Amino acid sequence: MPATPSTLIVNARLVNEGREFDGDLRIEAGRIAQIGSGLAARPGDTVVDAGGRRLLPGMIDDQVHFREPGLEYKADIATESAAAVAGGLTSFMDMPNTHPPTLDSAALEDKYRRAAGRAWGNYGFYLGASNDNLEAIRALDPLSAPGIKVFMGASTGNMLVDDPAVLDGIFREAPTPIITHCEDTPTIDAELARYKARYGDDIPAECHPDIRSRQACIKSTELALSLARRHGSRLHVLHISTADELALFEPGPLVRADGSRKRITAETCIHFLRFDRADYARLGHLIKCNPAIKDASDREALIRALAGDVIDVLATDHAPHTLEEKARPYTGAPSGLPLVQYALVAALELVHEGRLTTAQVVQKFAHAPAQLFDVAERGFLREGYWADLVLVDDTPFTVRREDVLSKCGWSPFEGTTFHSRIAATWVNGTLAWDGTRLVGAPNGQRLAFAR
Repeated sequence: MPATPSTLIVNARLVNEGREFDGDLRIEAGRIAQIGSGLAARPGDTVVDAGGRRLLPGMIDDQVHFREPGLEYKADIATESAAAVAGGLTSFMDMPNTHPPTLDSAALEDKYRRAAGRAWGNYGFYLGASNDNLEAIRALDPLSAPGIKVFMGASTGNMLVDDPAVLDGIFREAPTPIITHCEDTPTIDAELARYKARYGDDIPAECHPDIRSRQACIKSTELALSLARRHGSRLHVLHISTADELALFEPGPLVRADGSRKRITAETCIHFLRFDRADYARLGHLIKCNPAIKDASDREALIRALAGDVIDVLATDHAPHTLEEKARPYTGAPSGLPLVQYALVAALELVHEGRLTTAQVVQKFAHAPAQLFDVAERGFLREGYWADLVLVDDTPFTVRREDVLSKCGWSPFEGTTFHSRIAATWVNGTLAWDGTRLVGAPNGQRLAFAR
């Protein structure tokens, strides 16, 4: 890695490990060299006066779909990581449902090669599971991937794992955390057939949460948890979307007082906290995603579950598609929405609303992913750690289409006014976003896992 200049950030409000405190932070050689108060500038230092603004560790997004290889017409690693860094997300973990899917070590390493020198943030890639790659899962080097992604419900990419013997083998033998998409496909298929009989292909968008129903989520999540408990697996259930599923998970901190960690954890996503069923009338297929955005009561329960440590991680499930694709009739309109650029400021709206603290947002969006996936030397403001940092300015702004950096060129938040903005983002000690534009060249590194 090339040498980076020293930077001194002064007069900041640092948010880290449950605390908010005033202080300064020095960056040297890409890392946090010193945290304190009254730190003096040295010759050659770049001095940044934070003016009392909040300084956070960079967010770690454990669920993105950057679409490369094979779907670069709608997104790629360079464009989407740029959008992420502009949004204060300095590390990402990318899903395997690409073309071709990431089902063996060769495909996994191809993704790492593609990211090198092009990713604005730090990167990790999941190995995907299928009904016929158990040998590749057994052979996975646990230092090479954050985890193994298992689609226990059919979604974008046709990677459904529905063979009971294969599922049992994955949960028994996986050498890394198992990451699951939990929706029961037979339940969904039955509902889809019922709605198609009534509407044909042009099913109203507001029917999506009834087709990809809460019952489908509950049934599949119950199965995943039963397999994990049978085999003692390390299981992380992605994008919890219903209040009903929350009772299945153990409340309490991810890392307990005795240093032990939960074996079964849950994630929810920013769109489940900012949208609900009423928004389909306005946004239609733009907010069609899997699992579906459901009722306002689910949204409220998920926010409470974040605050109450039932849900451990907040992520985006960033999954861009073109506007032309989204304009198709229901059965042809793909699921997923672009979220990385405005996810952190959307989460900070919950702070402005008094629903969460900034420290809780940092815990769920930075600390917890680092802890859960054993990410080395990131996710915290600690001396010696990589200087992945976000400066937040509490100045309102309104999302405009022309500011969207994702290749798909749109955001479900267009026209939304947020009360915080990302004033600066540093990746590995180098300024990558100055509040209005990208700075320099991509500086992301391959994530290391301390296992």
